[in-house]
Amino acid sequence: MARFCCSSTRVVRGKRTLLVPKAAPAQMRYLVRQLGGTRVVAQLLRISQRTVERYVKNQIKKPRPDLAARLDREVKARWQPQVRAKARQKAATTSGIVIDTRARIGYTAPIGTTDQDRLRHLTIALPPRYAARLFDAQEQGATEQRLQELAAEALKEVYFQDGGRRAGSLEEVRFTDIEYLEFGL
Repeated sequence: MARFCCSSTRVVRGKRTLLVPKAAPAQMRYLVRQLGGTRVVAQLLRISQRTVERYVKNQIKKPRPDLAARLDREVKARWQPQVRAKARQKAATTSGIVIDTRARIGYTAPIGTTDQDRLRHLTIALPPRYAARLFDAQEQGATEQRLQELAAEALKEVYFQDGGRRAGSLEEVRFTDIEYLEFGL
C-alpha cells in the first residue's frame, strides 16, 4: 500500500521561484547555512561532522543513495518557506487544491444500492475548506489514518454527493489500498 502524503511541501512543490540545489555539496552548504553549523547537519543526516565538512569543501561530491535521499528531502523541506507558506494560505482561503488518486474507494449506503469498493482513479478539485482542514491536521501532527479520513470526507461531499445535489443518504466513504495520492494547486 502506498503511503498517504499530505505534505504541504508536495502540495506547493511547483510554487518555488528559485531552483533547489541539486549537487550534494551545494545541498550540504545550504543546510549548514540554514541550520547554523556542521554539527547540527551531521546529527540531522546521521553522518559524521567531518563528512559534512568534506561535502562543504567539495572534497566529496557523490553521496550514497540513502544519504542522497535524506539530503534531498531535508533541503526540499526547508527551501523557500515563505513561498510555500503563501501558497498554503492561498489554497486554504481562495483557490483550494486538486487531489489526484488511484485507490480502492467505496461507501456505506442504504440497502439496495451498489456500494461495493472498487479501484478508482479520481482527479477532483477540492474547495479551500478541505485544503485548510488537511493543512491544519497536518500541522497538529495528525496520523496518516486521520488524514485519510479527511480526504475520504472531502471525496464524499465533492465527488459522491456533488455538494449536496445527489446521494444524500450516503453514510460513509471508505478510502483504502491507496496506490498513489498527489495534491496540486
